[in-house]
Amino acid sequence: NVRWFKNLSIEDVSQVGGKNASLGEMYQNLTSEGILVPNGFAITTSAYKNVLQSNGAWEKLHALLDDIDVDNMLELQKRGKACREIVYACELPQDLKNDILLGFAKLKEQYGDSLSLAVRSSATAEDSPEASFAGQNDSYLNISSEAELLDAYKRCLASNFTDRSIHYKYDNNFDYLKVSLCVVVMKMVRSDISTSGVMFSIDTETGFKDVIFINAAYGLGETIVQGTINPDSFYVHKPTFKLGHRTILKRSLGSKEQKMIFTDEMNLDNIAAEYTKNIDTTQEEQSHFCISDEDVLKLASYAIKVENHYSKKAGHSKAMDMVQARPETVESRKKGNVLEIYELEQKSNVLVVGSAIGTKIGRGKVHYISDVSDLNSFKAGEVLVAKTTNPDWEPIMKIAAAIVTDKGGRTCHAAILSRELGIPAVVGCDNASQILSSVNEVTVSCSEGEEGRIYDGLLDFKVNKTNLKNLAKTKTQIMMNLGNPDLAFSLASLPVDGIGLARMEFIINSFIKVHPMALAHPKRVDEKTQKAIQKLTEPYESNEDYFVKKLSEGVATIASSVYPKPCVVRMSDFKSNEYASLLGGKEFELQEDNPMIGFRGASRYAHPNYEEGFALECKAMKRVRDEMGFSNVILMIPFCRRVGEGELVIKTMQKYGLKRGENSLKIYVMCEIPNNVIQIDAFSKIFDGFSIGSNDLTQLTLGVDRDSEVVAFDYDERDEGVKIMIKMAIEGASRNNRHSGICGQAPSDYPEIAEYLVRLGIDSISLNPDTVLKTIQNIAMIEKELETDN
Repeated sequence: NVRWFKNLSIEDVSQVGGKNASLGEMYQNLTSEGILVPNGFAITTSAYKNVLQSNGAWEKLHALLDDIDVDNMLELQKRGKACREIVYACELPQDLKNDILLGFAKLKEQYGDSLSLAVRSSATAEDSPEASFAGQNDSYLNISSEAELLDAYKRCLASNFTDRSIHYKYDNNFDYLKVSLCVVVMKMVRSDISTSGVMFSIDTETGFKDVIFINAAYGLGETIVQGTINPDSFYVHKPTFKLGHRTILKRSLGSKEQKMIFTDEMNLDNIAAEYTKNIDTTQEEQSHFCISDEDVLKLASYAIKVENHYSKKAGHSKAMDMVQARPETVESRKKGNVLEIYELEQKSNVLVVGSAIGTKIGRGKVHYISDVSDLNSFKAGEVLVAKTTNPDWEPIMKIAAAIVTDKGGRTCHAAILSRELGIPAVVGCDNASQILSSVNEVTVSCSEGEEGRIYDGLLDFKVNKTNLKNLAKTKTQIMMNLGNPDLAFSLASLPVDGIGLARMEFIINSFIKVHPMALAHPKRVDEKTQKAIQKLTEPYESNEDYFVKKLSEGVATIASSVYPKPCVVRMSDFKSNEYASLLGGKEFELQEDNPMIGFRGASRYAHPNYEEGFALECKAMKRVRDEMGFSNVILMIPFCRRVGEGELVIKTMQKYGLKRGENSLKIYVMCEIPNNVIQIDAFSKIFDGFSIGSNDLTQLTLGVDRDSEVVAFDYDERDEGVKIMIKMAIEGASRNNRHSGICGQAPSDYPEIAEYLVRLGIDSISLNPDTVLKTIQNIAMIEKELETDN
């Protein structure tokens, strides 16, 4: 009837269920490595079968389930309820009662008389690579008496026949009566007075395997998995962590409006009685991360140890307990080497935004569901909109074109199930149910990074499929332009040789939002702006800490997607009008008639008007390389007009801890001004490489303002004069044994320019992500032709 964790392993799933088997595996093998797993025991499949057999329940269950139509919601609800009543009415054999209560007594001997228990369902088919069974069966927490324990056990057995579980078994080809229900009885971890969370050793949306993803919130973890709150989230990069770097890759502050705590006791007279309740969190709790960096890194070490162990085989206290480990069930089931990229071909008004689940696009008629009683009205192909979903909704979720919820994070049930079903979902939208109530049709896009967007109307989209096995390898390095960290993991599977241009401006504009000098001198801005800055920086130690962590984590996220391949990060290249649009920026920027060739790039870095801002940039990049471990980051200086200016920039960077050559630091320069080409031999003595910026080089070679619509027709990167400039730059870099690359728009827009560059022998071409695969194929053909010609 009962088997203790110390005697269980992952091989015992058929006897004790997936959750029990995994707990036993961890308890036996990982507690010695510092991972805390509360002790407990499993109540076995034999006990389950004996309970049903001794009460004559099998025949009754067969009569209800053998001919059930699971897609008839009314029939499913009626027969499921009858099944649960049959099981709950079963009398427990005396020997089973004795064994369970003896186990409870032994746990009290270990943990003391004040012990409370978690009683959790553990099905024999759950937590397998084929199906997670997420939320299909019930669990009961904070059980403290013998009567409560025996009752909770029976409730767990009955939950093998919840409507959602019956339908889930049908969808995954499991026999309704051959999936046995085992039960976990273990020491209760009192996360209700502390924090809890869910952790993955993979990025859940993209399958990127180099990160650990953590969701955390105050109180019991049900608020996270039910999707009733938006939790804090954290990523840790595994390869650099294993090398000894202990930093968070990136983080996001969740609103965490509520937390779930226990009520006084369970009501045994009412099977539906609530024994938990949600209470509002304080403003202080909402505005700060619920776990420390130290906690996140300790959890990351747990994840790595657990993952390593399994791969080999096929509280308010500072202690943190692991109460479950299971296989990831989406990416692990993908086969083949086909890359699918969803792409919108139209755009319209964005109605709602939230967290994107998956990377697909779906569209259809909006259908708001407020309660489980409305499920019958939902039709296949509609977009399901709800405040939250729960596992009871699985029958309609599988036929939805897309799912949109007001609440929830990336590890809530709506996210997990939509991921398994391969349906795009956007969760944590706050007010989607309200805004979309008057909208007829929408398109739900999860293809644009971590932010999912709901567009008005039915938009056209396409799915680009590429078999990576058939993609040729080119001699010319093919790199990628990327500025948005939210897109990094979804693009990590592209077969590139690194990042050729990571623009710092996007991170500053979209994530930091504040002018660096306003952070350094907040008292120089008006009171309204000061309050806005204070709200943004509140979760951080200081204004400087806010800027440095935000920028370093954004850059590191981009660098992680290609690690250990090179990632070329361009220091900030805002124009004065663009800097002025940042929060507090107007106080620190001059008005210029032509900012395109004004106070930008290298000229700002040692200038009194911006040097303190550049110092913050340098501190962030030093953190990326030295503390976070991304030594694959190469720094690049934009718009460097003169050789003397370049020397001053190098000296200023060294002043703020970025010494060329130290920790293998390479510093490139943009080759985008005719003087960069004319004096390339002199610039080669200062910098390690050149990246041709064809946009500005074309502008300044032809004397065309690319911001002016009047003369836009004269702007052409294919002009013979521009091509000669590019040729001189590549030859000059080669002559000086310096890297030559290009990161401008030209090779992305014009295949003939890409061919021209390859024939000149350029070292690398950096492209926009949407042109990478096609350009690789083109360049492979060009290189083959060159080989034939030679």
